[in-house]
This record gives sequence, structure tokens and C-alpha cells, in this order.
Amino acid sequence: MQMHCFVGCSDSLGLASYEKKQETWKDKRYSKLERLEAGLARARSSIREAARNGSLKSTHEDPDYVPQGPIYRNANAFHRSYLEMEKLFKIYVYEEGEPPMFHNGPCKSIYSTEGRFIHEMEKGSVYRTTDPDQALLYFLPFSVVMMVQYLYVPDSHEIHAIEKTVIDYINLISHNHPFWNRSLGADHFMLSCHDWGPRASTSVPYLYNNSIRVLCNANTSEGFNPSKDVSFPEIHLRTGEMSGPLGGLSPSRRPILGFFAGRLHGHIRYLLLEQWKDKDKDLQVYDQLPNGLSYDSMLKKSRFCLCPSGYEVASPRVVEAIYAECVPVLISDNYVPPFNDVLNWKSFAVQVQVRDIANIKRILMGISQTQYLRMYRRVKQVQRHFMVNAAPQRFDVFHMTIHSIWLRRLNIRIQD
Repeated sequence: MQMHCFVGCSDSLGLASYEKKQETWKDKRYSKLERLEAGLARARSSIREAARNGSLKSTHEDPDYVPQGPIYRNANAFHRSYLEMEKLFKIYVYEEGEPPMFHNGPCKSIYSTEGRFIHEMEKGSVYRTTDPDQALLYFLPFSVVMMVQYLYVPDSHEIHAIEKTVIDYINLISHNHPFWNRSLGADHFMLSCHDWGPRASTSVPYLYNNSIRVLCNANTSEGFNPSKDVSFPEIHLRTGEMSGPLGGLSPSRRPILGFFAGRLHGHIRYLLLEQWKDKDKDLQVYDQLPNGLSYDSMLKKSRFCLCPSGYEVASPRVVEAIYAECVPVLISDNYVPPFNDVLNWKSFAVQVQVRDIANIKRILMGISQTQYLRMYRRVKQVQRHFMVNAAPQRFDVFHMTIHSIWLRRLNIRIQD
């Protein structure tokens, strides 16, 4: 297995120099895997070329959307990569395992993105193939949320049964198929929005160290590796679908500088509430909203929405803010936000380290009206990438997640 650096690097879209091998493909017989890898090599070359030829606007035609502007690290490279993904990317979903803990997941909870992704793959997304020899990647369709529901003993603080289930599943698919052992898991991925998703993966060292882990809990201090793992957006779908209209009041009709409402849930929120609860009329921070105030309406009339981490780094408030066209303020340490390999978060969000909680008002007041209006417009633009659609549409949250996974597959070369 060879490694390339297409994400987790300092240049645009995570692209780095890749030593190209000049080989003549016509007169030599290659295995299916080698032909797949040859297609990936051509895709890498095409993306690198796009990265060199511009950054603010894609030069590629597209009937649905042409990425442009500073919300992207490199709009041209992203669009070229997206088009290559649509052309080449195929995923095989292992059929082993039975519902409810496999091939199933929650769709009406804070963990809904986990369930919706699993269900989309099960329905037969355009990226799914039933021929494992045609696949570039292999999906391990277990749900940590469902394992917690059915295997965890409340208040035991032990997840041995969950870890053993993951171990047994990897043993099963590695016995039934050649693909896990061929790459030691490097061309496999798991997906979890539960706080214990990272812990569940530690039960199999190759899963933790080699496989792509798509995690809401994207905490670099707990082993999240941005060059290999994928940050997954946490979206709370209370009914299983997006409810209520997007957007909010226009900038001139947003009287609140910053807003947060949420119960005590971890050390960061404790610091935020201790510093700002009932302390400032411009920075309205609540542990519980007073009667008569609506959470959604407060989002829609605030300029900045505070999104502190809870016990774990991810928060559904980030996407809630984007839906309400309220500039998100990410208050966390060691958190890698979703689609960070493509999106330039600094262009449409404010990132505040925990040690600067006492300075939040000064930081927000220091953003000029002109800059705020730019960020507001960019939040509106970036909404499409976090949209949840009943049937996935190009560039929405499902496809952006697939694209992040695709970029990690570009990072490696698998050999027989």
C-alpha cells in the first residue's frame, strides 16, 4: 500500500506533489485492481492540474452548480475532484450482518446523519456497486448508535460488548472476502455520529490506524487523523426530515450580536455560561430560554451564533446556525470541522479557542460591518453543502460526505 497526500496537507484541497509513474498501459495486461488504480492516478493528475490553474472559480461547466468564491480553499480543484468522483467512485457495502445493528441506523435524533447515510447506501446510491471487484472502497455498515441501544448496559460505563461486536464483524468479513486482508483495512470505512464511535474503532487496531473513520466526534486529541479520517456533520433532525424554512432576518434586522442557549454539558459550556450567562444584553447566553422566546427565532435574529463543544467536540448548533444564516462561532479545541479539506471555514465562521471565551464579545465586536456582511453572504452560499434532501442532490451533505471519503481514497494506492 502506497500513501499519497491529497488531504491533511497545507496546500489547497490538501493536494501535494505526487511522484507520477510513467507507464505504458496498452501492451500490458493488468488486474482489475491495477486498472482501478490507473484510473485514480489519472484523476490525481487532473485534480493537481486544476489546482494549479485557479482557485476562486471553477473553469468547468456544470448544469447544477459551479463552485466559486472564498468559501473554498480552491474552487477549481474541488470541482474537478467532484466530477472525477462522480465518474469513478464505486463503493461496495458488505452484506454480512443483520438489522438492527447492521444496515440500519437512527433517522430522528441528534445522530440522524449516521442513520440517513446508512439508509442511502442501503437503498443503492449512485456510488454503490454490487460487484466488489469494481469497488474502490468498502463500507462496514454497522451503527454504533444502534449497538449502544441494544448492547450497552445503562450506567455500566463499559462498552466491551460493542467492541466485541466490531471485532467479530471484522473477523467475519476478512474471512469471507479477500479485500480487508489485501489492504489491512486501508480501503475500508466506518461511519459513526455517536460519541463512542472513536472508542468502538479502537477495538481493531487496523480499523483505528488504517481505515477511514467518518466521525462526528472529530477530535484530534483523541486520535482523529485529518489526513485519513473524515469529519462528519452532526445534524439534529427531530422528525427525520428538515423542518421549517431556511434563512432568517436580513442583516439590518438582526439586533442580537451573539446568541447561545443550551444546558450545562461539558467543561466548555460551563466556562461559557459562567462567563456570559445574564451578563450582557448584546451577548445573550442562556442555559434555558425564558418563556416566550423561541430558539429558532433567536437564531434567525442573531448575527453570530455561539457553537461550543459539549462533552465531545461536535455540536449540531453549527449546522443550525448555517441554516438560520447566522455566522457560526466555533468554540472548541482540537475540532476539525466538516469538509475542512474543501471549505475555507475562516471565510464564513469565527473560530474561538476555549482560552478566549472571556474575549468573545471583543472578538465579535472587532469584526467590521463590511466583513460581517461578507461572512453572512458566504453562510448563505455554503448552505447547499449541508442540506439534507429526501433524495440526495448533487453537492448536498450526502454527496459532500462521499467526496470527503473519496479524497481519503486518493491518498492511498492499493496493491495485490
